[in-house]
Amino acid sequence: MASIADRLVTLPAAPAVVPARRYAPWDALLVCVAVYTAAGVGRIHDLFPVLAPLKPALLATVAAIGLLLLQQNGRRRITLLRSRITTCLLGLVLWGALAVPFALTGGLAFHFWLDFARAVAMSLVLAASVRSARDLERMSLVYYGVTVVYTAIILSRFQLGSADDWRLGRLYFYDANDLATLIVTALPIGLYFALAHRWIALRVAATVGLLLLVVALIRSGSRGGFLAFLAVAAFILVGFTTISARARIGGLVVILTVLGATASDRYWTQMQTIIRPHQDYNLTDETGRVKIWKRGIGYMLDHPAFGVGMGNFQTAEGTISPMARRRESGRGVRWGAAHNTFVQIGAELGIPGLLLLLGLVLSAFATLRRVTRWAARAGPGAKDLSRLAQSLMAALVGFLVGGFFLSLAYADMLYALVALSLALAKIVRMQVAAATRAVP
Repeated sequence: MASIADRLVTLPAAPAVVPARRYAPWDALLVCVAVYTAAGVGRIHDLFPVLAPLKPALLATVAAIGLLLLQQNGRRRITLLRSRITTCLLGLVLWGALAVPFALTGGLAFHFWLDFARAVAMSLVLAASVRSARDLERMSLVYYGVTVVYTAIILSRFQLGSADDWRLGRLYFYDANDLATLIVTALPIGLYFALAHRWIALRVAATVGLLLLVVALIRSGSRGGFLAFLAVAAFILVGFTTISARARIGGLVVILTVLGATASDRYWTQMQTIIRPHQDYNLTDETGRVKIWKRGIGYMLDHPAFGVGMGNFQTAEGTISPMARRRESGRGVRWGAAHNTFVQIGAELGIPGLLLLLGLVLSAFATLRRVTRWAARAGPGAKDLSRLAQSLMAALVGFLVGGFFLSLAYADMLYALVALSLALAKIVRMQVAAATRAVP
């Protein structure tokens, strides 16, 4: 059966979009999805421990799935989600389950698989719950909003010092590098609301949020986050064609001005190590990223079918890596993370897992690109959809660059962005069908 992306491409022409007469309001399902996003991405239960006993992520998951199953008609039919994106998502869940019996530590792999299956399930629920472009904006705003709230609270509670305390360290859930990547994925979504939204109040609030995110990005001191920011900035300047060049350049100038004004000398010294590799332990030390990546590739080649099991990369480092022989002489061994999303998935789920993750990301990019091309032919009514598509593409660029240095293969931020991409493709498909029926 043809995917959503295939159907977009095979359409002979893009008829004018039929505007909706009235936007449906928030309902219980959207609220549940928003609560899950606030918990999975924004970690509200970590920020406010009083919420932890309520288990907001679990309750939102159960309620959202139940509500969706009761609404299998109209624009919330699960069958509308047929696409390569969905195939890759379900393939990852299935392969993760098959890999559990072959994991180094089966119980750990099963625990990780349960959390991952929930993230994928809610990714599909998010996409299915979206009924219109307005709903998609709402969910995108939730992603951006919870990122701003998390960042604001982190900045208010964690103060910087001098010497080794010049950057944010271990936070509630994300470390400084994870936070930087989350921020970079949210920046293009914030730009969408700040530069092109019709509500002035929302544009002002989004702009304030952007400035806050840039300050936190600087305080994270993350080199991977800085590279991800540069990649997103380049994409916005070159590929963000739905917003005028003057607005794009102006927005980036403001962001860069804030960056330059708030960054310390210690920050720029840290960033300079990117182009001075001889000063970077990651390239020379056996616990640095490069050698960890080489060992991770070795785990994948030694276990090509099912890998070492979800969440078992650190176990592999401590038990089957060349460094593990140190234990025989009584020396300690560091059970470190993969520090690369693709090395992580390849080592933990084998070559099929790596191919499925690559297929997921490439399918999301291809779908968003096709949405942009369709919207360009569909007239002014589809401009917002095209802007959202390019914003999500920029967000995925930020994730890929930041995730290249982090272990984020199962992170909710990735699957939330994929869900928004899938929802956008569904909206376009429905609008195409409605416009086609409207043409005499």
